[in-house]
Amino acid sequence: MLGGPLAAGRPAAAGRVRDLRGLGGRGPGRLSFGAGDVVVVSGLPGSGKSTLMKRAVPDGGIDSQDVRERWERRMPARLPYGAYRPLVRLAHYAGLWQALRSGRSLVVHDCGSQAWVRALLARAARRRGRSLHLLLLDATPAQALAGQAARGRGVSGYAFDRHRGTVARLLDDVEHGRLPAGCASAVLLDRPAAARLTALDFGARPDPAARA
Repeated sequence: MLGGPLAAGRPAAAGRVRDLRGLGGRGPGRLSFGAGDVVVVSGLPGSGKSTLMKRAVPDGGIDSQDVRERWERRMPARLPYGAYRPLVRLAHYAGLWQALRSGRSLVVHDCGSQAWVRALLARAARRRGRSLHLLLLDATPAQALAGQAARGRGVSGYAFDRHRGTVARLLDDVEHGRLPAGCASAVLLDRPAAARLTALDFGARPDPAARA
């Protein structure tokens, strides 16, 4: 792991950070949040964010990878992804903005390097009286690279190193109780803890501590 467990499975930082790492897969099977809240799933490319979202979120959440795959099906096979990447990103953020305006509960895929996206999500949640929560997957670089290989798609070495640095800083901040601006709570997950999660629930009332 990039970081290390706090008191495994126990809340930290006045209840705002919950560390579920190091439990050997004995963590909760679901996490609960308030109705209308926004949950950001962050971590290294290949750490298992999309897999977690597809398993634990009925509609799969908002994942830029889904947008990319839709565009790839429409584009000529010989056309490199880089040629239309800006259009994919534009379509993804347009869809995200539309979802935010709906006021519904959201689960959003985050690569960890886009702090401005988390700030946008925090402002949107705050405007409607709801909260932003962070689920941060702590995977080793080797685990993340293996995850990329398993899905048959990876990022460049330069991009991976950049993600590695930003995710490591984010993880260090969260471990010390320094949450991203506007973030009400965070949950730290290793691979076994993430694999155990089968549901992210959004109840009738906000739950800043993201209790299981």
